[in-house]
Amino acid sequence: MIPRPTSERLVEAALDVLGGRRATVVDVGTGSGALALAIATAAPRARVWATDTSAAAVALARENVHRQGLTGRVIVRQGDLLDPVPGSVDLVVSNLPYLPRDERERHPDLAGEPAEAVFAACDGLGPYRRLISASEARLTAEGVLVIQFRGRVLGARRAELEVLRGRLEDEAGLALEAA
Repeated sequence: MIPRPTSERLVEAALDVLGGRRATVVDVGTGSGALALAIATAAPRARVWATDTSAAAVALARENVHRQGLTGRVIVRQGDLLDPVPGSVDLVVSNLPYLPRDERERHPDLAGEPAEAVFAACDGLGPYRRLISASEARLTAEGVLVIQFRGRVLGARRAELEVLRGRLEDEAGLALEAA
């Protein structure tokens, strides 16, 4: 996928959460690894994991990690959401698919992007619903989930994840009504 300005804001939000401290960070749905690499470069005390279900994405992310000299600081694993990462985590960042597949024709600007990285079944929120549930179980008490959703960056501490889930549901519902 082509990095967009919202991706840069997602990295900035992650760095604000980290504040230079030691932390375990997971970039879920890493794709090329751009978010994981940007976070690892700007936050040298963070240990960054990058996960993706796509074997091709994992291979590309590993290659990019090697090119950037971050082998050992960024660990790339194939698997679902947080499954490949051991233990608890301090920060989860993600730009998962969230647009309903039925909206594909309404987004010609995304025609060059891998469809599975942008569009999801039904209302599109399935991947984020699953990520929120996984984050509830794996974030530390003060852990934070930061996501990209409809051109914005949204975040919530572990105790606030239910509020974030409701906000996504409301916004997805409004988007479907407007369509």
